[in-house]
Amino acid sequence: MLDHLGEDLALLDVLLSRQVDVDVVAGPRAARHVEPGQVAALPTPPSGVRGGKGDGHERDPSQSTPPCGAPSRFLSYPVPTVGPVLVPPILDIQGTFDELGTPLRETTFVVVDLETTGGSHRDCAITEIGAVKVCGGEVLGEFQTLVNPAQSIPPFIAVLTGITDAMVAGAPRLEEALPAFLEFARGSVLVAHNAPFDLGFLRAGCSSLGVTWPGFESLDTARLARRVLTRDEAPDCKLSSLSRLFRTTTAPDHRALHDARATVDVLHGLIGRLGNLGVHSLEELATFSSQVSPQQRRKRHLADALPHAPGVYLFKDGQGKVLYVGKSRDLRSRVRTYFTASEMRSRMAEMVGIAERVDPVVCASELEAEVRELRLIAEHRPRYNRRSKFPEKVSWVKLTQEPFPRLSLVRKVLDDAGEGAAYLGPFSSTRTAELVIAAVHEAIPLRQCSKRLSIKVPSAACVLMEMGRCGAPCLTGSGESVEDYARHVSLYRSVLTGDPEPVVTHLTSRIAALAQAERFEDAAFQRDRLTALVRAVALQQRIVGVTSVEELVAARPTADLGWEVHVIRRGRLAGTGVIPRGVAPGPFVDALVASAETVLPGAGPLPAATAEEVRCLLRWLESDGVRLVRVTGVLCSPAFGAGRLRGWLAALDNAPAKVRPFDDRRGLRPEERPARATA
Repeated sequence: MLDHLGEDLALLDVLLSRQVDVDVVAGPRAARHVEPGQVAALPTPPSGVRGGKGDGHERDPSQSTPPCGAPSRFLSYPVPTVGPVLVPPILDIQGTFDELGTPLRETTFVVVDLETTGGSHRDCAITEIGAVKVCGGEVLGEFQTLVNPAQSIPPFIAVLTGITDAMVAGAPRLEEALPAFLEFARGSVLVAHNAPFDLGFLRAGCSSLGVTWPGFESLDTARLARRVLTRDEAPDCKLSSLSRLFRTTTAPDHRALHDARATVDVLHGLIGRLGNLGVHSLEELATFSSQVSPQQRRKRHLADALPHAPGVYLFKDGQGKVLYVGKSRDLRSRVRTYFTASEMRSRMAEMVGIAERVDPVVCASELEAEVRELRLIAEHRPRYNRRSKFPEKVSWVKLTQEPFPRLSLVRKVLDDAGEGAAYLGPFSSTRTAELVIAAVHEAIPLRQCSKRLSIKVPSAACVLMEMGRCGAPCLTGSGESVEDYARHVSLYRSVLTGDPEPVVTHLTSRIAALAQAERFEDAAFQRDRLTALVRAVALQQRIVGVTSVEELVAARPTADLGWEVHVIRRGRLAGTGVIPRGVAPGPFVDALVASAETVLPGAGPLPAATAEEVRCLLRWLESDGVRLVRVTGVLCSPAFGAGRLRGWLAALDNAPAKVRPFDDRRGLRPEERPARATA
């Protein structure tokens, strides 16, 4: 039969001007839309539909193109003929993979947006539902309703959305509005910008009403935009930014239907981009953001020899150079994810393409794996690791040792505590350290000049003396004496090691005064200063509580009823072991302590380890189930130290979420190199 294929195609060339009819029949989807004179590969025709003149399957001219969701299209039969020559029946050809799935042009999307009383579906409620149903680029319908939330709408949200308590007082309640929306969206794919927010509220609403969630397929335009766009096109993936990029006909304004209409235009713009990347079906769209490159697939064997155990893994190139260091509680399972769709970072795909082997370092516990990862990253400084590569590049705020001490920003801690020096830090950001210094100067009149002052020879005073912010110790005899200035130094030392309340009280009163005067930007700047100081002092007090202990042995029960035991010396993990179930712990602990690393004392708040390692140890010590076995020294924190302000710090962290509850907290940004569809 294949011998006649060339003849058949030659005959079809003669017929290019003939119209190819389309018939609607039940069965698998056929080829994409076929223009006049084009030929596409077809699936097997249904039984009884064959080529040949007069077979009774001529197309009815009155039949219209089927709507979205109707049976797919087939090329009709019979095949045209020329003169007295009969064309043999068209061969049955197997469909291609491109023909599988649901075409995007035939998919019905319901783009939904919600307005709520807050940012969490646990304690907030829906105030408005807006949705637009689209298919094939055309709007099929819209849905909009206010919803009575059965709770008061916060004033700042009423200002943001324009929805007030009076507007929703007579609106349908959720038990009326939600079923109506579910019926409107039935059988479609839900689309939302920041889908976890909107779908989270819808699922919570169904749960509160006892309604089963229909299990819609969903699409998040924010996450899709991250994969399609570049940072040159959009600085972020917010709806307002994408609306400007795609020039939507409706501007988003925090009203549900308007935002849904804008999201429709964004969706169509993204789908237009995806068409150029070979994405034409719903299934291809769903898997677009989780494609695996051929380079990743070819390296899957690198994980085969790794154990199912906690530890650290090192990706290395052909020369043995470390490319990336990571940790996991299950080495084999974690490394396998680098060769699957779950790995979304573009730089990791590049790294996997270079890697030639993966070396494991099996650890006794997850804490040991976490600490070893930090040490190996600092040692090798791998190209594809971003954090912890340069632990030495930190800043410290130093109280100098001189008759009139001042605050200085330094890079290294010296062994000069006995001479009167004091250190606060470390700070990974110089700006944060500068905020801390500014906060101290705002509350404590330490001198801000950098020159070294003499107690005998006077020098010229600066403008701060005229402003009343410095006691002018530089003016020997007429300015502050050494004894008077020492009171300021003593107050600062008490803030570092004890209660920061004097500074907190002074700065909070200053913030309140600025807010009262409606100088909100200045008040926010003072708040940032205070927050940076309190965080730094609280962290250092926790760190010093551990690093000042010569030796600490602690244990935590394991899942198999054993014990994981860690030896910590001066804030450094010195030994790790696991006591099996049923084994006497005493001799095991003695042996572990005897074989643990010897740690010599060093200078400053971090005498033997980095701040990141000490923080790891603190998190583990504060976790559930940890028991202290032995302590050589005193393990403590100040009773009225900065740690008691954790609740205040947590309130500051949560404040932005309360003021801007509808923002996408994922912080999505377009990738530097957008994804490309792969075969």
